[in-house]
Amino acid sequence: VQLQASGGGLVQPGDSLRLSCAASGRAFSNNAEGWFRQAPGKEREFVAAISWNGAVTSYADSVKGRFTISRDNAKNLMYLRMNNLQPEDTAVYYCAASRYAVGGPESSTYCYWGQGTLVTVSS
Repeated sequence: VQLQASGGGLVQPGDSLRLSCAASGRAFSNNAEGWFRQAPGKEREFVAAISWNGAVTSYADSVKGRFTISRDNAKNLMYLRMNNLQPEDTAVYYCAASRYAVGGPESSTYCYWGQGTLVTVSS
């Protein structure tokens, strides 16, 4: 079972990126999924979560209104659309699958983790 995050890169402030998370080995269509990030020298933090069917989403206050989480269960893919990126968004972004159908910010409820993709926002 593997989660593969991709789509990171170097962008300028105000730019947009879309991260993808691909699941292999099993489908997570019955599980909530989420995105977390870890900036250099900081603890990992919650970014966004989406329920098994996409009906329920939640966001960290720092990204609310700028980031959008979505999923395509038919393709075993999850996305994070990030708009108006700022230097403080610089981090390694990790996707994760929860053991529950509806997810939240508690990292302990996520049982599968991807390897991370680096997003650098700099002018």
